[in-house]
Amino acid sequence: MSKKQKFPYLVGSKWTARQTQMGWRHFQVVNRKNEGQWVFAEMVAACDPNVRFWLNAKQLKNRAMWQAGWQSLQEQGLEATETESLETVIYPT
Repeated sequence: MSKKQKFPYLVGSKWTARQTQMGWRHFQVVNRKNEGQWVFAEMVAACDPNVRFWLNAKQLKNRAMWQAGWQSLQEQGLEATETESLETVIYPT
C-alpha cells in the first residue's frame, strides 16, 4: 500500500497572503516539490506571473500568514497597517 501524500490538493489551490508578498496578496500554487519530509509550493502572483517564489507548504496552514482562496481586505478583517507586522519566509526562484 502506498503512503498517503501530504497536501494532495496543493497544485492549483489559491491563497491570499495576510501581508503583501513582493507587492501582491493573491497567489496560486503552480508546482510542488517534495524534498525528504518537506513539501514546497511554488507560488505565482495572480496578477503578475513574473512574481513567483517557493515556500514550505506547511506555512499555508498558518492563518496568521495565509488564507485559503482569494480574499479582499474586508473579508480578511484587516486594515493595511495591521498587515505590516506579519512576516513570512519566501524563497525566490
